[in-house]
Amino acid sequence: MAVMGRPRTFDRDKAIDEALQLFWQNGFEATSLSQLKAAMGGGISAPSFYAAFGSKEALFQECVQRYLETYAQVTECLWDTDMAPRDAIEAALRQSARMQYERGHPKGCMVGLGVMSAPSDAHASVSVGLTRSRSRTRKGFIACVQRGIDRGDLDASIEAQGLAAVFDAFLMGLSVLARDGVRLSTVEAGISHVMLAWDAAARSQRGAARAGKA
Repeated sequence: MAVMGRPRTFDRDKAIDEALQLFWQNGFEATSLSQLKAAMGGGISAPSFYAAFGSKEALFQECVQRYLETYAQVTECLWDTDMAPRDAIEAALRQSARMQYERGHPKGCMVGLGVMSAPSDAHASVSVGLTRSRSRTRKGFIACVQRGIDRGDLDASIEAQGLAAVFDAFLMGLSVLARDGVRLSTVEAGISHVMLAWDAAARSQRGAARAGKA
């Protein structure tokens, strides 16, 4: 009797990497089961696919987790309190930009692109991990700005969430720029300009300090 199950050539870990590339490029709903099976290779059948991953939704969640544990780590510096807060924000933006333009994987950020390719209401729960990641990054920007205020780097009157939104919005927009073919050098120059928002707030603080000494 023939033994049913996954082909011996099936590599589950590699299959997740291949599926990640597809979901990153196309989004959840635009990626079909036939595309996933073809990318995984090894002649995997539909029953074997479901035996390995449970469902397309479950596979997507595994891919999101793989992405968050690898590529998405470029913004973890936002939580590094040993870094000056301005340096942490600039590092997060530049590291993310370079990652999004790297060869070997789709352009853009899977977390950011998830906003545009969010699943329909019927599958909305699969995007929870991406939503949570965006929220964490947003909180990281706010934490850096607040640290800048607490350290006296920024004016105490600065609204932390408002200034943080400048950096968060730029980060979210990077995916569109990368997908549209805007050159990395242009994006790098844009980061230098967006950091002027921090510098303007810092100059305001220095001006207030000088006025107090007068």
